[in-house]
Amino acid sequence: MFKSIFSKYLATFIASILISFTVLSGIISSIIFAYATDEKEETLYNTTATIARHITNESVGNLQSYVDSDIFLKIATPIINRDKDIDMIITDSEGSVLLSSIEGSAIVVDGVKIPATNGNLGKINLSVFYEKNDGGEASYLFHRGNLGKYVQENSIACARRVVTDGENRGFVIALTSTEDMDNLIGALMRAVFSSSAWVMLAAVIAIYFISERIISPLRTMTNASKKLANGDYSTRVEVTGGGEIADLASAFNNMAESIENLDKIRSSFMASVSHDLRTPMTTISGFIEGITSGAIPPEKQDYYLGVISTEVHRLSRLVTQLLDITRLESGDRKFNFTDFDIAEVARIILISFEQQIEGKRLDVGFEIDEEIMSAHADKDAIYQVLYNLCHNAIKFSNEGGRLEIKITHTDNNKLRVSVFDQGKTLAEEDKAMVFERFFKSDKSRGLDKSGVGLGLYISKTIIDAHSETIGVNTFDGVGTEFYFTLKEGEPIKRMHNDGGKDWS
Repeated sequence: MFKSIFSKYLATFIASILISFTVLSGIISSIIFAYATDEKEETLYNTTATIARHITNESVGNLQSYVDSDIFLKIATPIINRDKDIDMIITDSEGSVLLSSIEGSAIVVDGVKIPATNGNLGKINLSVFYEKNDGGEASYLFHRGNLGKYVQENSIACARRVVTDGENRGFVIALTSTEDMDNLIGALMRAVFSSSAWVMLAAVIAIYFISERIISPLRTMTNASKKLANGDYSTRVEVTGGGEIADLASAFNNMAESIENLDKIRSSFMASVSHDLRTPMTTISGFIEGITSGAIPPEKQDYYLGVISTEVHRLSRLVTQLLDITRLESGDRKFNFTDFDIAEVARIILISFEQQIEGKRLDVGFEIDEEIMSAHADKDAIYQVLYNLCHNAIKFSNEGGRLEIKITHTDNNKLRVSVFDQGKTLAEEDKAMVFERFFKSDKSRGLDKSGVGLGLYISKTIIDAHSETIGVNTFDGVGTEFYFTLKEGEPIKRMHNDGGKDWS
């Protein structure tokens, strides 16, 4: 039923307003009712007490004869006419009415109400009164509601016992209508509900504009999401104002931009991987056919078998990298954290690249703070990271350029490992993309013929799994530095063998 934001907001506001105004009107009505009731009860109490005290002081033995006398009427009439809203009834001890000032039984002469004291005035059911003790010799009784034929609408009545010579002679009853109080409470309730209606109308208008302000950008983002799902990766939404909606719009645009970049990289990867798979497979197929058909003479077969072996290793590296990515992204690759000498790992890697280094006549620098640099990480994974960085540095270094590895302590108990190569620097727009999957800065494939742009992505994924940082710095006209950090390990004391090579 309440599916839209507008309907949910509207239902919530209306329910809140109705509950609030209902509770408020109930509290105000209760206060007014209690205040008015207390005032009326006090007035009735004082009226009955005055007349009952007079009768008691006269020590009346026969209440009927006394109320019929002119003496009593002269006393009672001014009291009855003092408050036009109060009527007086005097009964005997059984509830039979001896005197009544209620309209229909009283006589009005020159605007003065004279109570009737003769005739059949009926009987009051005294059992409807409830008793309250005032702490004196007598008690008084109260009743709220109808009193038979005497009062047809709601009223408040106070009955006071008349006791003389220790005997209950009857009751003095003063009563007044609660119509004015009921009318006041009714008017209050109407005012409250009228106010709530206007407040609800204002709430509907306010909610409409508020929800529209919220829904409109959401609707725009919904449409943009559908376009994005249909392959329109250039879709963006306008970011206006501030707050959560603007943050959501910015996040959507960032997501769309990432998807667009990923799609471009994917397209580039498909072209690269197709080439990298097709070329060696074509080469392998052609040379094997040449050997088996006899087109390649026996004395040259060893050479071409070497070419085939190189191409097979190239395919193997590609498949291995793809499998590494799958295992890393699925979480299947588990890391074994130990303390090891990262400087020793760097030396071993440099030795493994000895042939390529000498082939490009590179000037190698190896700088460490201590002879043994203890790191706490997965040794095999970090070997793979450092190997990838060194491989890229050698590949993109200028002929006769400088290759430099530095391992230093940082201020926060970490190690910083950096690999610098003196070659063509990365373009500024490529720096943000260099660790993405399948990214290759060498679009022409002039230098990077063997890679598909997975090595740096794998390296970043491994370093992220170690909760460390990896980055790149470029020095225009000088070279490029890749670096990563590792947590320092416990001190290691052991001998190492670097094969006799001195890279300092």
